[in-house]
Amino acid sequence: MTEKRSVLIVTHTGRPGAVRSAQLVLSRLGEAGISARVLDSEAEDLHCAGVDVTPASDTAAEGAEMVIVLGGDGTLLRAAELARTCGTPLLGVNLGHVGFLAEAERADLAATVDKVASRAYDVEERMTVDVVVRHNGGVTATGWALNEASVEKASRQRILELVAEIDGRPLSRWGCDGVVCATPTGSTAYAFSAGGPVVWPEVEALLVVPISAHALFARPLVVSPHSVVALELLPATSGGVLWCDGRRQIEVPPGGRVEVRRGALPVRLARLHQTPFTDRLVTKFGLPVAGWRGRVRD
Repeated sequence: MTEKRSVLIVTHTGRPGAVRSAQLVLSRLGEAGISARVLDSEAEDLHCAGVDVTPASDTAAEGAEMVIVLGGDGTLLRAAELARTCGTPLLGVNLGHVGFLAEAERADLAATVDKVASRAYDVEERMTVDVVVRHNGGVTATGWALNEASVEKASRQRILELVAEIDGRPLSRWGCDGVVCATPTGSTAYAFSAGGPVVWPEVEALLVVPISAHALFARPLVVSPHSVVALELLPATSGGVLWCDGRRQIEVPPGGRVEVRRGALPVRLARLHQTPFTDRLVTKFGLPVAGWRGRVRD
């Protein structure tokens, strides 16, 4: 009996050309005998007949071989919410700007689908973070992130006063705009913009990056992936906001505590090319490498 293959398509339908790109993917998958499904929130914009429609929930990718994501990094982060619990790998096709999480560009779309059809891809796991918010001794909220969990001030007029803790020991008190707790995957996202280091994806670590902190010791930190990072808001400070991947928001009251640790579930990314991360950095950021000669042969 022939195996029935299925792929979920997630599209940023507001981007120019995204609908045409999705229709090309659907057509090519159909020609390869692979069934496709789309989200109910996108089906009308895609104008596609004969395609399964599924609710946009954390079960949307169940039973799918892959999620093909057409958009930028924000669309891929949205797709990660649908795929993480079922372990379905994501394949990003960049229709945006930098698209650091994307594996392919729009110009390679047909060849990309052909590689999916022939199973010419590998899957790698990316570390996530789990987040717990506590207040008055109880858990008030939980969350997770692929890129970063950031605690930020809720009021523009006031700074956030907090104490950072690593593995149960106080590290420093900061008056700041916020703190970013990032994964290596997120090191090229918000943490990068806040002045954090770029961390190669195969390095397992947690990054802690204060934002505009008024303190002598407020450098970006790289800690063990087994560490627990806690941020305690002082009772006298204004409230804060916890953002997970810049998409999901949780209020943190004065005196609240945010704990960040390695996530129990990774996000799986499909890879078509074994491109070194250094080459990705050069390409995505347009880094100048003219004059490089490489290793001189003996």
